[in-house]
Amino acid sequence: MAEAFGAAPDTTPVGPGAKGANALRAQVMLDRAHFSSGEIDASYGGNLRQAIRGFQKLKQLPLSGIVDAATWAALNTDQAPVLSTYTVSAQDAAGPYVAIPASMAAKSKLASLGYVNAAEALGERFHCSPGLLRRLNPGKDLGRAGQRLLVPNVAAGAPLPKATRILVDKSDGTVTLLDATGTPFAQFPASTGSVHDPLPLGQWQVRGIAQHPTYQYNPKLFWDARRGDAKALLAAGPNNPVGVVWIELSKAHYGIHGTPEPANIAKTQSHGCIRLTNWDALAVAQAVSRGAYVLMQE
Repeated sequence: MAEAFGAAPDTTPVGPGAKGANALRAQVMLDRAHFSSGEIDASYGGNLRQAIRGFQKLKQLPLSGIVDAATWAALNTDQAPVLSTYTVSAQDAAGPYVAIPASMAAKSKLASLGYVNAAEALGERFHCSPGLLRRLNPGKDLGRAGQRLLVPNVAAGAPLPKATRILVDKSDGTVTLLDATGTPFAQFPASTGSVHDPLPLGQWQVRGIAQHPTYQYNPKLFWDARRGDAKALLAAGPNNPVGVVWIELSKAHYGIHGTPEPANIAKTQSHGCIRLTNWDALAVAQAVSRGAYVLMQE
């Protein structure tokens, strides 16, 4: 797959069933345009479809959800390479890494809920699945210091401007940032509640932002808590249940936050909160401030 990027840009449409280099190209370029498809995996799915539609809306193109010729033309104004090289550092190789147990009680005994291995850590850094990193680097040890890797070039994206409002759309499974004029300029896939814990529709506000939060587990707040579960305090880390950032909302017990399972975003339900990949949650946290309005709609 990596070799395909040595050729001239391919403008074959990216739609249902698309896999491989062209789907990867679309995901990376949309990520840099701040229309995230979540975990980059070089395949077309629901999150990529919504990212394409959001970008098409911004560019006033037909909302097909397919990267057609007009959409490629808009994306190709970004001339940065789709892939870049990265050399695994001694710190990448060393970790520390830790096995994450399933139960909250066992998790609460850990001093940190860090990454499991280098593949997970590097996947989050480059917004992609560990499986994609392995496909781009066949036969290479992702955890060996000095190893040169091909990675998605997500760092070429421009910084996000400040947002004054956040729109959470339940039907689309998206979080959209809007400027002072109400114009959307960034979009991220999200898990937005469940039948048992529906999204709290209406308008709320950002009350605070906590980086690297600890997590207070209270089984009384979870319909699916295990029998015998007790309250527990979980350490910070990317595998903390709320990931690496917590954006507190004016609705008690609700927030916008990261996740230890980026592959499941917008594919599984949440306990009412708005769950993003860790990197997308960080992007939102950096773009909003206390007092920003959050509109949640069907």
